[in-house]
Amino acid sequence: MKRSVRLSSITLFAATAASAAFSQDGFTVGYFLEWPMPFEYAKANGIYDEKLGVPINWVAFDTGTAMSAAMAAGDVQISYSQGVPPFISAASAGQDLRIVGIASSYPENENCVVAAHLEIDKDNASELEGLRVALPVGSGAHYGFLQQMEYFDVDTSTMSIVDMAPAEGAAAFDQGSVDVVCGWGGALTRMLENGNVLLSGAEKEQIGVLSSDLITTTTEFANENPELLAGFLSVTEEMNQMWNTGEYRDEMLAVIAKDAGMEVDNAASVIDNFQFPTAEEQLSEIWLGGGLGSYLGGVATLFHEIGSLPQVLPSYVSLIETSPLENVVAQ
Repeated sequence: MKRSVRLSSITLFAATAASAAFSQDGFTVGYFLEWPMPFEYAKANGIYDEKLGVPINWVAFDTGTAMSAAMAAGDVQISYSQGVPPFISAASAGQDLRIVGIASSYPENENCVVAAHLEIDKDNASELEGLRVALPVGSGAHYGFLQQMEYFDVDTSTMSIVDMAPAEGAAAFDQGSVDVVCGWGGALTRMLENGNVLLSGAEKEQIGVLSSDLITTTTEFANENPELLAGFLSVTEEMNQMWNTGEYRDEMLAVIAKDAGMEVDNAASVIDNFQFPTAEEQLSEIWLGGGLGSYLGGVATLFHEIGSLPQVLPSYVSLIETSPLENVVAQ
């Protein structure tokens, strides 16, 4: 196969870059089934093993919390596509974790919807005050709702907020029981049949409303294996670039769907809601360069206020390690 995206030199260091601890046995990466991503093309074709010169053991998980537990036990060194809430919970409890990349962004796949008959948009958002809202309390969607209301200077104390899972919220919205509803995935699609969003995904990101999954690792692994970690991120970057060009979509999608345990059409409907930012974009102010740290702190504060997080760290910025991606960009 001819590839227009060439594997960069940082991935060509083979076994000499691995530390003694991992030079023979490799390391373990946690990921999710039925969560299709471009990295799975390299995973399925053995590209990571070939370019890094060490074997990678891939282990599927059901939750990000289980990923954190496996990293705490030393069984997993990298978690791919870990959600923000489980990362915050583990880090706030004292687990020594670091964020080294953004696995995916899905700003259009998580949002709040206003009933169409109210005819409220971003130009008259003040009319949201006093309305009934359904959202999953303690989720990223909850925090995103609060950020949007703050941006529009809407007093949420005037609103009636009900805790509902996205599917339940979509049903209540369809019945007219609530005026505003927040959620993600298929439930959001159903919500949009009866209403409109206030801000697009791109507009949300510009005001700091981030919907994303993370690439995380342990501090020990990051400190002891910087070249190996950078190599892993470099291969990942190449796969994202290949996918983003669109030139290899059909070939990659077939492999990705099989690896994710999905039918091709189902995998396509999921992955098409994702964005895969480049290494440069991940290092920007929106993400690892500042925005993500502020977002983590805000989410943690919300969780603490509603009683689901016992303690909050003074800052979450120090949990973001940018040097591995900086090494990728420098190649």
